[in-house]
Amino acid sequence: MAQLGQYNSLRIIKLIDIGAFLDGGQYGEVLLPKKYVTTSMQVDDKIDVFVYNDSEDRVITTTQTPKAQVGQCAYLKVVGSSKFGAFMDWGLSKDLLVPFGEQQKPMQEGYSYTVYLFVDTDTDRIAASTRLEDWLSIEASHFKPRQAVDLLIYSKSDLGFKAVVNGTHLGQLYDNETFQRLHYGERLQGYIKQLRQDSRIDLMLQLPSHIERNQLSDAIVEHLQQNEGLSTLTDKSPPDDIYQAFGVSKASYKKALGQLYKLRRISINKHQITLL
Repeated sequence: MAQLGQYNSLRIIKLIDIGAFLDGGQYGEVLLPKKYVTTSMQVDDKIDVFVYNDSEDRVITTTQTPKAQVGQCAYLKVVGSSKFGAFMDWGLSKDLLVPFGEQQKPMQEGYSYTVYLFVDTDTDRIAASTRLEDWLSIEASHFKPRQAVDLLIYSKSDLGFKAVVNGTHLGQLYDNETFQRLHYGERLQGYIKQLRQDSRIDLMLQLPSHIERNQLSDAIVEHLQQNEGLSTLTDKSPPDDIYQAFGVSKASYKKALGQLYKLRRISINKHQITLL
């Protein structure tokens, strides 16, 4: 069964002048326009396509890659408006509608917002919403303190920044615990700080130093094991090289190396570190 707003593997039923018709299940025969049909495509082949609505609200497919699927959040730019709402660029030829009723506050052309994509059950059309609290949970019991999570920064509050957690929940970062500049739409790794008594999620961007150092030490050892016990990433390496490899500051990396050296897990010289 084809799912609207998702990638689907659909069978080619027939090839015609205007493209290819695919078996869309409950949607019947759905068109893949000619500009997306390749010479290697044959009848009965299964191809991966994205299923969405065209400008006339017909179900259609594409091999283009949208910036998000239904059920996901994305930081998108408003490129137009109409009497129905705001339109956002999501990487496809038809822009994504955010109805006025799904706007937390009036959206302005040229600005970007974090939205959640959904299928309107009344119209069977893909739409988006900035009312994330209506679509994502603010309560969670399955997370654990210090668990690593993926964050998407979407809003500011009096306490700090709000973030989408693992694409499914909402959490809070606090200004007095955040020591780096954050931007709307930024994706980064964070951690569960605690689940409050009301089950809402408090977040942090860094683990307590001793826990972070132990985890980094384990990552360094694993990196060495995967590279025949050697690495040219020393305590003299550029900070950018260290951050690219481990996602930490040079100071944190040097502390982890020092811990491993004291434990006689590694030897260090100017040009390389060696696993003992």
